[in-house]
Amino acid sequence: MDIIIGFGILIGFWAAGECLSVLMGHFVPGSVLGMLLLFVALMLKWVKPQHIEKVAHFLTRNMTIFFIPTVMGIMDQWGIIRVNWLGWLAVIVLTTICVMAATGYTVQWTDCLLRKKGGSK
Repeated sequence: MDIIIGFGILIGFWAAGECLSVLMGHFVPGSVLGMLLLFVALMLKWVKPQHIEKVAHFLTRNMTIFFIPTVMGIMDQWGIIRVNWLGWLAVIVLTTICVMAATGYTVQWTDCLLRKKGGSK
C-alpha cells in the first residue's frame, strides 16, 4: 500500500507541475516544476519523506528505464548525428568535463562549509 501511495504522490506532483507548465507557456518543463513543488511540500512537511521513500529508492535503483526513450530518440536521429559526429563528440566531452568540475567544486565547497560548522571530520 505504501508503494501505491508513494506513486500517487509523485504522479500528483508531476501532474501539478505539468499543469503549471502549460499555464506558464511551457517556459519551464512540467517535470522540473513538479519536483520543485514536491521539494517545497517536503520542506513544509506537507508530505512526509517516508511516504515516498520506497518509491524513490525503486526509481533511483532502476534509473536505466528512463534512458530508453532518449536512446531511441538518438537512434532515430542517427543520420543527422553521423554527419556531424565530431561536433557531437566535442559537445559531449566538453559538457562531461563541465559537469565533473561543477560536481567536484560543489562537493569541496559543501565539505568546507561542513568543516567550518564543525559538522564533519
